[in-house]
Amino acid sequence: MQKIVLATNNRHKIEEIRAILRGLPYQILTASDFPSFPDPDEDGATLEDNARIKAVAVLRATGDWALADDSGLEVDALNGAPGIISARFAGPGCTFADNNRKLLELMKDVPDDKRGARFRCVVALARRGGDDDVILFSGEIRGVITREERGSGGFGYDPVFYVSELGFTFAEATADAKNRLSHRGRAFLRVKEYLKA
Repeated sequence: MQKIVLATNNRHKIEEIRAILRGLPYQILTASDFPSFPDPDEDGATLEDNARIKAVAVLRATGDWALADDSGLEVDALNGAPGIISARFAGPGCTFADNNRKLLELMKDVPDDKRGARFRCVVALARRGGDDDVILFSGEIRGVITREERGSGGFGYDPVFYVSELGFTFAEATADAKNRLSHRGRAFLRVKEYLKA
């Protein structure tokens, strides 16, 4: 069976990606399946760059196909911030809660009709051909930044990202509903269709 390695140590992402890719005739591996696993510097200028960096590093380390994603929250009122630094928006070593607090503080005076945002995800599939054998997939969803955290599910900015198609935040959604509509879900569903073909 063909193996694919998920190039992340984030258990939340691993759970989501495994759920989305369920049913494919591939063995999905993670960092826990390898004694040493790369942790490359995500120093790219774009989400695409960082996804590619991670996927190629894992391909080289394991010899197996690798899937890596990089995601970002782009808030209209903040000129697209936090964007590529979404995971470390509140500074080095910050938590999801730290990032959400900083975002809500920056947005406290922004009126309701100016709180639009989008989540964007880019997935890189690195195959045995090396650096030049990487395929990119993307997904995005529009939403609104709430005025307070809502819900206890999900992770990251999910408690402050309201999705009109759902009628609530990603943190209030079931895992299936989130995976069907989210930026990551849309990108990995494109990966799934590609792998099926």
